[in-house]
Amino acid sequence: MSILVDKNTRLLVQGMTGREGEFHTRQMVAYGTNVVGGVTPGKGGGELNGIPIFDTVAEARRATDANATCIFVPAKFAKDAVVEAVDAQIPLIVTITEGIPALDMVYAVNLVRSRGLRMIGANCPGIITPGECKIGILPGEIFTSGSVGLISRSGTLTYEIVDELTRAGLGQSTCIGIGGDPTPGTTFIDALPLFEADPQTRVVVMVGEIGGADEEIASEYIAKEMSKPVIGFVSGRTAPPGKRMGHAGAIVSGRSGTAQAKVEALLRAGVKVADTTHDIPALVSAALKQEPSVH
Repeated sequence: MSILVDKNTRLLVQGMTGREGEFHTRQMVAYGTNVVGGVTPGKGGGELNGIPIFDTVAEARRATDANATCIFVPAKFAKDAVVEAVDAQIPLIVTITEGIPALDMVYAVNLVRSRGLRMIGANCPGIITPGECKIGILPGEIFTSGSVGLISRSGTLTYEIVDELTRAGLGQSTCIGIGGDPTPGTTFIDALPLFEADPQTRVVVMVGEIGGADEEIASEYIAKEMSKPVIGFVSGRTAPPGKRMGHAGAIVSGRSGTAQAKVEALLRAGVKVADTTHDIPALVSAALKQEPSVH
């Protein structure tokens, strides 16, 4: 089992003929992802390495029965790309594009949710079920199949932590990079129930960072609903007060959103919080040896 994507995922790539879209389409195909079509207005009827290109998402969906799409279009066109995917009723929309205007993201996320669909991103690395399906820009070679689920706001930290897990012999069920946008399509509390229900996942690693309140909200959910152990990590704990950090979502307001507030909330929820990324494999190994807790 896994969550959201597997060997049965049939993927479209919106913006497949652009530089980033073409490069990462080739990488996804090489990994084994079933890319069934691309969408670039005005280039319908063409192909990329045998993958057909369509003018619209609706046309592509009818022809391929796609059940997921990956968006690589420029930021100013990203909202329209999401709207197209929603109108075509694509169940999973993975938006890689960064720098999408804030109001466009608010509109897109609310539209997706109102239609009962799911979006990951924007400004995210994507999602992978090791050995089955990779959507986005994740470096597939560092992942290996196993029982550790991972949710992360940081793409770079995802790669670093997964590499350490893999080197320690701790494979992953599914890894989701939810991204650092202030208005994410998928939050921690959207993903945690999926891992809780997945029989393959035995422990979850949750990687947060300063800014926003998602980790505090997730802590409340973990305390009440999660029977599986959760290992936490919060980046930015050494950031000087008032220092602007990379992601648009890394906005601290008063005490809310600080690394210390997030760590304290996670600890109160019974989450084991790693001081450094190097500590995570040992905490995961210890959690795997214990019986699940019951809240």
